[in-house]
Amino acid sequence: MSEKQIQTALGDVAARTLSNATKTVPMLSTISPRWLVHLLNWVPVEAGIYRVNKAKDPNAIVVDCSSKDERELPATFVDYEEWGREYVLNAVNTVVDVHTRVSDLYSSPHNQIKEQLRLTIETVKERQESELINNKEYGLLHNISDNQKVKSRSGFPTPDDLDELLTKVWKEPAFFLAHPKAIAAFGRECTRRGVPPPTVSLFGSQFLTWRGLPLIPTDKLNVVNGKTNILLIRTGESRQGVVGLYQPNLPGQQSMGLSVRFMGINHKAIASYLVSLYCSLAVLTDDAIAVLENVDVGNYYEYK
Repeated sequence: MSEKQIQTALGDVAARTLSNATKTVPMLSTISPRWLVHLLNWVPVEAGIYRVNKAKDPNAIVVDCSSKDERELPATFVDYEEWGREYVLNAVNTVVDVHTRVSDLYSSPHNQIKEQLRLTIETVKERQESELINNKEYGLLHNISDNQKVKSRSGFPTPDDLDELLTKVWKEPAFFLAHPKAIAAFGRECTRRGVPPPTVSLFGSQFLTWRGLPLIPTDKLNVVNGKTNILLIRTGESRQGVVGLYQPNLPGQQSMGLSVRFMGINHKAIASYLVSLYCSLAVLTDDAIAVLENVDVGNYYEYK
């Protein structure tokens, strides 16, 4: 046999010159399901400001159970706080630049402008969820009263700890919110105690539950030095819970509170698009949210 084999059929490399590859749209590993945004009740804020009004002293409201005698009925009234807390919508903005030469020549099979905007919008929405949790003004973690904060007895997220959270948010709680590592750590603690948590199907996905409430994962609850927080939330304006706030009827609106507007083409033939998302969050009453603080997610057991 000769050192170089004689080719008897068309080879792969040459054949590919006549073939087209099936191309995916660009993938972005930072995209997450953003379950928190889906599970919140959203309230439109027409003028960009949302005011939460409360009663000044609920214990001052006097009522009586009717008796068979002619005793005088109590007189009462409900006093309001003179000025409730106002929430101003926060903006997440960016400008997407696309050279017209690129969008004109290289938009088949996938439109370059569409994909640039899609990936940018996904990133803006990821930032939105992070701000809903971590923003120092309106974020969930920064609007929890001291009497709604729970410390883990063992340092690990146990069933007893989540039961303690339920005593804090016992009026129609909706869901737990935790980092995936915290949910896994809680699952290990349940398995060790012989009480593996059941699952429930939501949005076509499976979630662990505790006492019938789903544990919703998010990577926006940070893990720092192996420790993180677990939240329990009640949602809805009618339930005096947590509500999301958004600006409706925006010019160029693409989805709730999100708009895309064409800004023009400059002298370098670069087209610019403004992407804006306006949102905020309000905790209507103190007992609408509670937190299990600084739980260790690095504890493992050896089963024999």
